[in-house]
Amino acid sequence: MTTIETGIAGIRSVFGRLYDFWDRVSIWINARMPKGLYARSLLIIVTPMVLLQSVVAFVFMERHYNLVTRRLSAAVTQDIAAVIDVYQQYPQDEDAALLKKIASQRLNLKINLLPGEQLPAPGPKPFFSILDSVLSQEISHKIGKPFWIDTVGNSNLIEARILLDNNTLQVFAPRNQAYASNSHIFLVWMVSTSLVLLGVAIIFLRNQIRPILKLAEAADAFGKGRDVANFRPRGAREVRQAAFAFLEMKRRIERQIEQRTTMLAGVSHDMRTVLTRFKLELALLEDHPDAVALRRDVDEMQRMLEAYLAFARGDAGEQPTLVDVSEMLAEFVADAERRGKRASMTFSGPPIVQLRADSFKRCVANLVGNALRYGSTIAIVGTREPRFLSVQVDDNGPGIPAEKRDEVFRPFLRLDDSRNQNEGNTGLGLSIARDIAGSHGGDILLSESPLGGLRATVRIPV
Repeated sequence: MTTIETGIAGIRSVFGRLYDFWDRVSIWINARMPKGLYARSLLIIVTPMVLLQSVVAFVFMERHYNLVTRRLSAAVTQDIAAVIDVYQQYPQDEDAALLKKIASQRLNLKINLLPGEQLPAPGPKPFFSILDSVLSQEISHKIGKPFWIDTVGNSNLIEARILLDNNTLQVFAPRNQAYASNSHIFLVWMVSTSLVLLGVAIIFLRNQIRPILKLAEAADAFGKGRDVANFRPRGAREVRQAAFAFLEMKRRIERQIEQRTTMLAGVSHDMRTVLTRFKLELALLEDHPDAVALRRDVDEMQRMLEAYLAFARGDAGEQPTLVDVSEMLAEFVADAERRGKRASMTFSGPPIVQLRADSFKRCVANLVGNALRYGSTIAIVGTREPRFLSVQVDDNGPGIPAEKRDEVFRPFLRLDDSRNQNEGNTGLGLSIARDIAGSHGGDILLSESPLGGLRATVRIPV
């Protein structure tokens, strides 16, 4: 391998590690980001505002606040230095009364002359105090004498003591004279106006998000077969366009279902008329062996016709109602016991659920019917969770191979090699069941049962 190839491989390795690192960071961030549109929109508004205010506050505190404090401290230090120069260069009256008067009236300083050296022991320095550090630097630089200052107290005054030749000069100065004490007003105004603007943004953003939530709720309700008559387009232009498209799609689907139902009603009427004539003609015949076979064929044809119509119709016109699912499952158990099968049922959670009673009963009945047809023992388990209703039907029959569990939902498909065919069937039971579960916004899953046969699980949102 040449040097160039080695360099290229190294660069690719570096970029590969950087890409993996960025991918892990993105996954970590996405896992902690809010999932809702409203929360994410608020985050988009709040984050730049917080960053901007943080930068502005840092610049203000670092530049303006420090600069003002340093200049004020320098001015107070110069006043103290002028007082010291006057005291040392010019003769003073008793107790330097004139100098004290001038310092008080002209410089806003209160001074005292303490006999001897009266500098207290240095106290602990504050962890964060600009005034203490700046004032100490200014006194050291401009006066150059031993000193002691106290800027930590809660008083509105700061105290400084400077050691002179034979005594100690004690100086009291107003804190706001050496310190930018009104800087918090800027921060208060900045935070207050930001909160007001954030409140206004939240109100307007909530009004913009609400139509999207209403559209999502309407689409979800329509997918579960519920009425969405009170929904109407609102919000921004794009949201209204999506709402109008949803309403148009809903209208087309309902029209198609209505046309299909009308057509099937006509077909059902015509076919049943012909079958009724067959039954009347067969009833007039004597009990001939051929007539008995024909009666069985006519009954089988009528049963198949009912199954085909039920699969095509889908019970789309039924309205959701409150149903006691536990009581419904208990009826299946009682029916199975009457047929000589062993059956059990358990239900956990609130049993009252809003769904289309007849269609959901047909869905579970098809699953229970399959279990009873191919097994001698069934177990029904119902679970009501906060957002979903699950019904599991287990049997001890021959089961279905894992690779064929998706195929059995295809209409008219029958697994001759794995399921018992002694009882005639049309191959539409699972197709009808899944179609009904899908009309409720759910699905049906097949898996291996603890009883040794098949487990069919219908799960729908509630």
